[in-house]
Amino acid sequence: MALLTFLLFTGFVAFYATWKLRRDKLNTKDGYFLGGRSLTGVIIAGSLLLTNISTEHLVGMNGSAYRNGAIIVAWEVTSALALVLGALYFAPKYLKMGLTTIPEFLEKRFDGLTRTMVALLLIISFVATLLPIVLYTGALNIEAIFEISDLLNVTQTEGIWVTILVVGVIGAIYAIFGGLKMVAYTDTINGFGLLVAGLLVPILALLSIGDGNPFEGLSMVFENSPEKFNVVSRESGVGEGARSAILPFEVLFTGLMVNQIYFWTMHQSIIQRVLGAVNLKEAQKGLLFTGFLKILVPLVIVLPGLIGFYYFGESLYDNPDSVYPLLVKKVLPLWLTGFFVAVMMGAILSTFNSALNSAATVFSLGVFKRYISKGATERKLVRVGKWTSALLAIFAIGIAPFVANAPDGLYQLLQQLNGIFFIPIASVIIAGFVFPKISAYGAKVGLVFGLFFYVIMYYMLEVNLHFVHIWGIEFVLNILIMHLASFLLPKDKPFEIQDAGLLNLTPWKYAKPFSLFLVVITVILYLVLGNV
Repeated sequence: MALLTFLLFTGFVAFYATWKLRRDKLNTKDGYFLGGRSLTGVIIAGSLLLTNISTEHLVGMNGSAYRNGAIIVAWEVTSALALVLGALYFAPKYLKMGLTTIPEFLEKRFDGLTRTMVALLLIISFVATLLPIVLYTGALNIEAIFEISDLLNVTQTEGIWVTILVVGVIGAIYAIFGGLKMVAYTDTINGFGLLVAGLLVPILALLSIGDGNPFEGLSMVFENSPEKFNVVSRESGVGEGARSAILPFEVLFTGLMVNQIYFWTMHQSIIQRVLGAVNLKEAQKGLLFTGFLKILVPLVIVLPGLIGFYYFGESLYDNPDSVYPLLVKKVLPLWLTGFFVAVMMGAILSTFNSALNSAATVFSLGVFKRYISKGATERKLVRVGKWTSALLAIFAIGIAPFVANAPDGLYQLLQQLNGIFFIPIASVIIAGFVFPKISAYGAKVGLVFGLFFYVIMYYMLEVNLHFVHIWGIEFVLNILIMHLASFLLPKDKPFEIQDAGLLNLTPWKYAKPFSLFLVVITVILYLVLGNV
């Protein structure tokens, strides 16, 4: 029964997406890389949610919540603030310029070498951090629920390897043959499926705990460990123990918001959906709807971890990433597990093929066309993009098994590694918009400095600072150093955003009221849960 529901849902998603794409031209640059610039708000929101929420969240964040409590909701709810900034400030500028990639902006603002440096860093970050962790956590979840190793009569490690290979190959096929629009359509269905399946886990668990009353169940989980529901960490991000702290509250005011702004307004795999919007109104809807969903998402990726502590106590503290799969097996009826695993597969595929598509876009348009074949036709660029996706998928599949046994959990490992790339790139892009006097030379100096600063401070000197605090310090130093370098070699000419005339730039009339609503809800959430 589980296998049947898995095959039915997976088959439906593939059939629906293929049918919707039957008339689309996927051999053009905009058609393949940007979905023909035809994405609407609901499609954008569904795709953004599933591109972001994958098994590294379901497994990693629930594991962290199980061991450390609800303090990790900061990664989610503060995203709403960044999405507000993306909708009101960045999206209008990106769409006015008619961008295909974020590095393309850096060429317009600075020069081609700055664009290429960032493009290569983006590709490396996809292959070295995001893709392997997504594949591994996905395989871990599927192995724990379906027990692939028993079905194949192999060891658990071999079962995970096989699952990584199968999921990686399927994800690569989606990305290679369907382009962004295939990714977006499958994301939308799987995204809402993920919300339904993800909510079923805590609801069924609370019904079981409360003998049919979910509120009584929640009360019992809360009374078992009220301290785990507090979203404000008492740990310090400075001094002894800071490196092992999960998420001290003060990081919200140093590096966390820089990271959130980068990820939700500048990260290629995220913002590519916005660049593919049919107009500014739909782009803003997509971003703000996603902000609302991100405030609700802790019900799926934090609450189950707290319920897991009620069930398992401290018995799984040495292996917190096993908590979510075990909880799923405990509370879901057999006939639902197939649907659940199908949605999990969709979540893995979404993040995986989104990153592949984005990396292919960046390489084809930012590196291949610029340095290897300047006269390449659109058809050839699409072909190069497909080969790029295939090669990167192979690398990611090979690296994935080696991310196992992260000491602080897989989600924490992902964030620590992201700091190597995110903050230097964020500082250069923000400087490009906000500081008109920063030159191309200054941007390149800041980019290189930022890369080395984080690696030296966190991995070599091992300073007693939380890694998010290092992000904040790095960002400020990057801006100062870019100004200093730009003073030595000033900017040649002022930069002005030119209207490419591709889209209707009329904003959504409810964009500002909805943005205010998201800000107020975020503040209220911290005021209420910060005093538990």
